[in-house]
Amino acid sequence: MSGDVIDRHLRACDGFSFAVGNGTGRWDWPSPCTEWDARGVVEHVIGFHDVLLLRPLGAKPDRPKDDPMARWAVTVPAIASVLLGANDDLKVTVPDGPDMELARLVPMLTTDVLTHTWDLAKAVGAPVLADPDLCVDAYNVARRNIFSLQKSERFAPSVSVPEDADPVTKLVALLGRDPAWRAQGG
Repeated sequence: MSGDVIDRHLRACDGFSFAVGNGTGRWDWPSPCTEWDARGVVEHVIGFHDVLLLRPLGAKPDRPKDDPMARWAVTVPAIASVLLGANDDLKVTVPDGPDMELARLVPMLTTDVLTHTWDLAKAVGAPVLADPDLCVDAYNVARRNIFSLQKSERFAPSVSVPEDADPVTKLVALLGRDPAWRAQGG
């Protein structure tokens, strides 16, 4: 698989890892995703990787049950291993969708990780370490596809932000997050 696609995804995972590392004692705190607390955000990101990438490629790791930090720590090397061993035209079966080439799927997962990095960091009161360059690219792709994204009903309506907002804010606002959301502290 293309080194750039892999590098970009692993950089996004690094930012998420930082947020996960700040979650101890805060896993039940609410998140900007109203249906999930901080633990739910971590489980969603793990689950998306499991369903779309790891299980289809036979690489689902054995994880501890009740420790989100340890669960994510086991997931990251599995992601890296499967991506480093895959080629671009390898296809995986997407539940309720068509087979998709990894070269197309992984950038979508990267956008998901970037967005949920913001969600989790906000939930646990940590700085958001989502790579700005990755956010610019994800924003541009999402902006071109916003009508189909919103039609999927998986995203709230976009939130208006100033044109000069930082890349992370622009991305999360486009995908229905309120940049003014603040942690409630559990």
